[in-house]
Amino acid sequence: MKYEGPIIKKELKEAAATAEEASDSRALELVARAGFAVSGVLHFLVGAIAIRLATGGEGQADVSGAVGELSSQPAGPLLLWSCFVACVALALWQTGDAVFHFNHLSGRQRLMKKLKAAGLAVVFVAFAVTLGSFALGARQDNGESASDLTVAVMKVPGGTVLLILVGTAAAITGVVYAIRGFLQSFAKLLRWPTSAPARRAVKIVGIAGYAAKGAALLLVGLLIIIATVQAQPEESTGLDGGLRALREQPLGVYALAAVGIGLACYGVFQAVRARFGKM
Repeated sequence: MKYEGPIIKKELKEAAATAEEASDSRALELVARAGFAVSGVLHFLVGAIAIRLATGGEGQADVSGAVGELSSQPAGPLLLWSCFVACVALALWQTGDAVFHFNHLSGRQRLMKKLKAAGLAVVFVAFAVTLGSFALGARQDNGESASDLTVAVMKVPGGTVLLILVGTAAAITGVVYAIRGFLQSFAKLLRWPTSAPARRAVKIVGIAGYAAKGAALLLVGLLIIIATVQAQPEESTGLDGGLRALREQPLGVYALAAVGIGLACYGVFQAVRARFGKM
């Protein structure tokens, strides 16, 4: 009995080593890289839908709308399941980073890196859930889901404060994205192509993409805060609602078109990251 403790510890260490090795496998990396390409396609489609809204067309300018566009293609089910697998792989890769990596860094830097990896894992799990839902025929409306979630949270003790904090976090994240774009801090994510014109093109789409992504997140965060303060949870309608609200402002159609172009650029950047990104 007295040997059980060391044996269990040894087995746990071996299991952790096996999990770390699997999370760093070349096969998983290749599929995980495709996850960035999926993110690129989804952002590009959201941007295209936003441009369509700005020019008087229809559509749902969020992830659900983008996935809906994919599902309507001739090879829709195959596309959805392929994208689902890629997003799951990237979520697993980021989870591996959050659990096993960055331990050589100092305390605060290590924590921030791990939290960032964990956050990306959550994002790609959400992408995978949406893709899987559409593939199974259970279409989602992110606008209605956001409103329903806001209503549910507001009924919980302290829910109003929590929603304001979430909205504030989303808005701050948006500002951070925009700053990263203008400072070109996204450069450290890539192993840059050797061609000078290609590098200039990547910088342009990176700056425009991060700025637009930041504007979109800022809009979502502000909508959450406004809806919570005014006790109108139906106004918290996610990205699609934020972009539609932008369209109603003076010169809003031009701003919406600019954000749409920027989101499409962010999609192109994510596709580039799939090929040249550091993993």
